[in-house]
Amino acid sequence: MVQRVNYRRRLSYNTKSNRVRISKTPGGNLRYLHVGKHAKGPRCGDCGLALAGIPALRPKEYSRLNKSQKSVSRAYGGSRCSTCVRTRIVRAFLIEEQKIVKKVLKAQGKK
Repeated sequence: MVQRVNYRRRLSYNTKSNRVRISKTPGGNLRYLHVGKHAKGPRCGDCGLALAGIPALRPKEYSRLNKSQKSVSRAYGGSRCSTCVRTRIVRAFLIEEQKIVKKVLKAQGKK
């Protein structure tokens, strides 16, 4: 016959926050072992890609990490992926170049 197992916390419904798995104790009894939720991890704000170099943890666990583990040592590190940062830098550079070209053309037009 199968041993009956009871929830070990107050919540007695099979919800997302109350996931369990059966575990056998050293004494030979079966016990419910509460399983935490899976973490999705941080994603790029522009393209939605998972950020490399940052662990996928639940929000509370990020408070236990130090700053270097929560971000990458780069501009927009921990917020945007490297590809999006590169495109931002190139776009800003091209816009500045365009402004200079416009200024030069305007100066030549006056002559």
